Amino acid sequence: MSTASVSLRPGAVLADLLPASRVRDTALVVGGAALTGLAAQISVQVDGLAAPITGQTFAALLVGAALGAGRGFLSLAVYTLVGMAGVPWFAGGGSGAGGATFGYVLGMLLAATVVGALARRGGDRSVLRTAGSMAVGSALVYAVGVPYLMAVTGASLTTALATGMVPFLIGDALKAALAMGALPTAWKLVGRRG
Repeated sequence: MSTASVSLRPGAVLADLLPASRVRDTALVVGGAALTGLAAQISVQVDGLAAPITGQTFAALLVGAALGAGRGFLSLAVYTLVGMAGVPWFAGGGSGAGGATFGYVLGMLLAATVVGALARRGGDRSVLRTAGSMAVGSALVYAVGVPYLMAVTGASLTTALATGMVPFLIGDALKAALAMGALPTAWKLVGRRG
């Protein structure tokens, strides 16, 4: 099957443009986990914030969009399980489960899956659709991360939002802008090649 016919097929994601095989899928899942782990090391701790500013969320959403729901879920599951097992590739070289920011990791697992499902429905093919997909993904990360932060630290909703969500919204908008440029452009380039 040519690249052009795959790109036009409804339900395709960027990863589907590669020849199908179990080796491909395994490499994509492991590669997505590694990319997320590497992006988590781009980390800036700011006093007063519940979590550091990282590239981790951006990578998780990009992995979901590029790989689709199934492979995106598996990739973030590998990332999560390996980090829980002690590999220091969570934000700032952290590992393990149960810390105050572990809820954000779980939220990224959900977000990558949902963003992958949206990508299969064309949520990565235009600037506006990509913006919507990234907004949904970011909201899911916070929907899990903020309540988890509250449960672990005993913080009020106001405090958890002020330290674990609001300061990150500008960075999320910048990450969404990057995705809004990258994903639709990748599809346009693929269409021109075919």
